[in-house]
Amino acid sequence: MALARARRGESGFNFWPGFVDALSTLVLSIVFLLSVFLVVQFFLSQQVTGKDKALAELNAKIAQLNDMLSMEKLGTVSLDDQISQLRAGLASAEAERDRVKGLYEGLASAGNDAAGRATELNKALDSEKQVSARAMAQIEVLNQQISALRRQLAALEEALEVSEKHDKESQNRIADLGQRLNVALAQRVQELSRYRSEFFGRLRTILGNRPDIRIVGDRFVFQSEVFFDTGQAALLPEGRAELDKVAGALLDLDKQIPSEIPWVLRVDGHTDARPINSPIFKSNWELSSARSISVVQYLISLGVPAQRLVAAGFAEYQPLDPGTTEDAYRRNRRIELKLTEK
Repeated sequence: MALARARRGESGFNFWPGFVDALSTLVLSIVFLLSVFLVVQFFLSQQVTGKDKALAELNAKIAQLNDMLSMEKLGTVSLDDQISQLRAGLASAEAERDRVKGLYEGLASAGNDAAGRATELNKALDSEKQVSARAMAQIEVLNQQISALRRQLAALEEALEVSEKHDKESQNRIADLGQRLNVALAQRVQELSRYRSEFFGRLRTILGNRPDIRIVGDRFVFQSEVFFDTGQAALLPEGRAELDKVAGALLDLDKQIPSEIPWVLRVDGHTDARPINSPIFKSNWELSSARSISVVQYLISLGVPAQRLVAAGFAEYQPLDPGTTEDAYRRNRRIELKLTEK
């Protein structure tokens, strides 16, 4: 190398190496500058791209703000209207406030009384709550009782169904027994009718054909004059004699009639329609009853069983003759004997 330089030195000034060095330095500088330029351009392109995006976003925000501004302008107009309405309402409210304030001031004097009443009402409310609590307890008890009653009702319904079945059977039995009873009663009535006929036949034979003793239907009729004086209830001797014959026939009949036939001899006393005027009897009711009782008592004294005798007084209300003659009055004054059932 030194040799070459020597040779160059020998041959003259050689500028080529310096040129090459300068050129290489220049190339390196240009390459470095291009690299720097590329890096700067890359960063600048990135920044420009970001700025474009930001600009687009800003444009969108500006458009949105324009829309919002338009809406705000419309809202401002509406708010102005609302503010006007609110001001009018405020004025009305202030007027109403003044009116209520006046009323409140007028009612302030009654506030103490109202407070006292409120206290009383609160006490009453507490009392009502206590009563309501007791009522709820009673309702619960009643509900339990209702449940028990429902169970009892169900049991009763079951028992009723069973009873209805037995009732139907009993009704059938009763119907059958009723038919039998009717047959038995008809037989007894026939028997009693037969004994009544025998009794009346015997009485007719014993008493003979007297005009003051007759048979009317199912009754043996004696005129009162056979037994009593006018307006009296004491038996005459001849009346007792006739009753002796009746008692003998009754005693014979009592032996013949079966004990299961419930027969009685009913003694009915009757008067005429003229009111009685006596210190002993105040009315015809008393006279007719006293006469039938006298007959019954005398028959009992002769041995006729008391349970086979009935005394009844009819006064003047069952006449045989509706006439007002003396003969009609005489016919209506009578003692009737009727053999019947109890």
